[in-house]
Amino acid sequence: MTKAEAPIRRRKLSDDIQDRLLALIRGPNYAPGDRLPSERELMRIYEVGRPAIREAMQNLQRMGLIEIKHGERPRVAEPSIGRMVDQMGETMRHLLMHSPANLEHLKEARATFEREMARVAARKHAATDIARLSRIVDDQEAASADSPRFLEYDGQFHREIAAISGNPIFSSLSEALFGWLVEFHMDLVRVPGLEKLTIEEHRGIIAAIESRDPERAGKAMADHLGRANALYSRAASNRGGSGERRG
Repeated sequence: MTKAEAPIRRRKLSDDIQDRLLALIRGPNYAPGDRLPSERELMRIYEVGRPAIREAMQNLQRMGLIEIKHGERPRVAEPSIGRMVDQMGETMRHLLMHSPANLEHLKEARATFEREMARVAARKHAATDIARLSRIVDDQEAASADSPRFLEYDGQFHREIAAISGNPIFSSLSEALFGWLVEFHMDLVRVPGLEKLTIEEHRGIIAAIESRDPERAGKAMADHLGRANALYSRAASNRGGSGERRG
């Protein structure tokens, strides 16, 4: 059956309401923070029941376009990169829990992204950026025996490299990519006993960025993630074979 021959899907009433509300939000009369009409007002305007209004509103809330608080009229949401990334979290959870191939895709995406962030940092960094990265690694080394803090500094290190770009979307993506791996596949970012490797390679990445050689910086980051992934996977396999499991 061709697309032209396929039956026409009957749209839900809430879909039509959602489209009309989207037109309101995108129009000139509403700005972030402005209140939208109440459910009762929308029921009167569109001459529909409460369920259709409520379903449309909930869809827009899941999209991050409106904010709904009990007892208040909905508001147009403030644009937020962080909120957008958070909303992707449940989808990513589903992808990673049910498809090993998607984990490999995530690892590849992170390696490509982090390599480019290191190259950008080599071109754009200031002396204060290098000093900040060095302090993070110093703090990380001091926290080698404290697994949660060590991991926190690990994520902060990569996020700060992305922040050197001056692009807040890169910073949010860096945090999200690391966070998804931490939440769903901890073994890919943290294995006890490999702290020294992490510290040494982080210092090597800083030196490469400081050299203002983008190719050297990108390679240092790629080598770090490649070697770390291989060693972490090997360590995880060894633990699995000895009967140990991570929660």
